[in-house]
Amino acid sequence: MALLLAGAVVLTACGSGDSASDGKRDLTSDTRRGQGSTGGGQPAPDAPDAAAGEGRSAAPTGEPGDESGRPDVAAPDYLSTFALDVDTASYGYARRTLGDGRLPAPEEVRPEEFVNSFRQGYERPKGSGFSVNVDGARIGAGKGGGGGTGASDWSLLRVGLATEAAPSTAERPPAALTFVVDISGSMAETGRLDLVRKSLAVLTDELRDDDSVSLVTFSDAAETRLPMTRLQGNRNRIKDVVEEMRPEQSTNVEAGITRGYEESVEGHRKGATNRVVLLSDALANTGDTEADGILERIDSTRREYGITLFGVGVGSDYGDAFMERLTNKGDGNTTYVGDEAQARKVFVDQLPAHLEIRARDAKAQVAFDRKTVKQFRLIGYENRKVADEDFRDDSVDGGEVGPGHTVTALYAVRLREGASGTVAKATVRWLDPKTRKAREETGTATTGAIDGSLWGGAGERLQVAAVAAYFADHLRGGDLPGAPGLGELASRAAGLAETTEDSSVTKLAKAIGQADRIERGSGTDAEPGADEGEIG
Repeated sequence: MALLLAGAVVLTACGSGDSASDGKRDLTSDTRRGQGSTGGGQPAPDAPDAAAGEGRSAAPTGEPGDESGRPDVAAPDYLSTFALDVDTASYGYARRTLGDGRLPAPEEVRPEEFVNSFRQGYERPKGSGFSVNVDGARIGAGKGGGGGTGASDWSLLRVGLATEAAPSTAERPPAALTFVVDISGSMAETGRLDLVRKSLAVLTDELRDDDSVSLVTFSDAAETRLPMTRLQGNRNRIKDVVEEMRPEQSTNVEAGITRGYEESVEGHRKGATNRVVLLSDALANTGDTEADGILERIDSTRREYGITLFGVGVGSDYGDAFMERLTNKGDGNTTYVGDEAQARKVFVDQLPAHLEIRARDAKAQVAFDRKTVKQFRLIGYENRKVADEDFRDDSVDGGEVGPGHTVTALYAVRLREGASGTVAKATVRWLDPKTRKAREETGTATTGAIDGSLWGGAGERLQVAAVAAYFADHLRGGDLPGAPGLGELASRAAGLAETTEDSSVTKLAKAIGQADRIERGSGTDAEPGADEGEIG
């Protein structure tokens, strides 16, 4: 496997995606900008024992070079930087696609969203901010084998970040939610607009009396069905308006989003969580169909009022990439719901509890120690880069993270022969949502922390993350070291489901089995179950 030293990665985070940045944002690229700079744009320090003064590493001693000692290839980068994000839509939609007897398109598979769909069991911080957990295991070492091919000197490193558990519904700030609902003709399919109506009706019963909602629908054009309205005394009225929605014509997402933000600004509540929630199959075919163009039209109001965008995808044909770009540019996140159980998970169990924001413009930087690490490869996140030098530049936008959320980044790491000592140091930096002051936390892993066997030796949750990552990489035609076949992955997932007693892992095993049968031409079986494709 070629050396992949990707500068960095962006997870845009938002566990709940509750707040937008207040500064300028570059809409012509994937670099996101937030408040004014407070940090000078310096990368985090190298991991302990790294050569002093080297921000971007030179080739380690002993690497090939010319007679003057200079390397004959570009010096490797031992930093990996990303903005936090917990999107899960890619995994939810993949499960729906497999349930329909089809393999997902490789470009629709994002491994980080597969991994972040599962609980990781990280220790949570006491109070605001993040805990930083760094661990791992040898991919092909130890009893049990199962490391696939080419894995003898590779390890899996897990960087896990977690916020404090979500407060009770009574303790969170009030919410002002503007629902923007796609009522185009394509939403007539079972599992689209009918599912949206049921979801919003259930959510109406779950929100607090001091919460507010408004409703905008769009097809060829957008229409405000309900201005911002307090829940107290108006639940039946809200349900009636929701029930009246019927599918119409084309899909003008531009009109819907623009009107939705106008309504959100009109009903803006100071001290509340102000959010636009887009429910759509994201198959835009009228108006401006480019995510950047749509967001440019609402950028000034987003910056001024801190309104975030949460995308909920539905339908067997779903514009996954389009929805992801919209929410990334709107400081939000995206999920996918395929049935009533999944919808209830999102709108009842997750969304009300995760409306509050705990961190603004959160970024992480992992510094690998060049004395112990020969190669590393981040699994996923290719479209979420943040430049290493922008880690402490707080004018460069990161992700917004809510309570009770976790973010996981997995790396394939190749250690140097006989290496001992620090492997990597992970630093997370964020702005306090109230004071806007920057804070940081760090965590470190040594060679001893990743020396055990992955399969059968490592913790069950790390193994679940590994299975999810290998599954996603297989679906998009990847070549991760030590990749087991689908049959072996399904077997491992089934065993982990039994030991963890986690229904979501059972459904992972089922999805892997479906993919295996489809690839072998044996078809598939019943529809996928619930529990994935949600925030949290």
